[in-house]
Amino acid sequence: MSFNRRLTRAGHVHRFAVVHGREGWDVREEEDHVVLQRARRKDWHRVERDIWLFTMTALALEREGWIEN
Repeated sequence: MSFNRRLTRAGHVHRFAVVHGREGWDVREEEDHVVLQRARRKDWHRVERDIWLFTMTALALEREGWIEN
């Protein structure tokens, strides 16, 4: 299971990613290649919560004019 969203506005990029690996899930949020948060999760329920938070943050960014691409 992976989750990726990439939003742009005025030359800036905001990215959310969840990638499954051998040791769990790598959860990451970046803006313009700067890591805002990063975690390795072994508990799927924490990953679900992170995805929900990323989705809510992306919706707020879209209301501010960010575009998913």
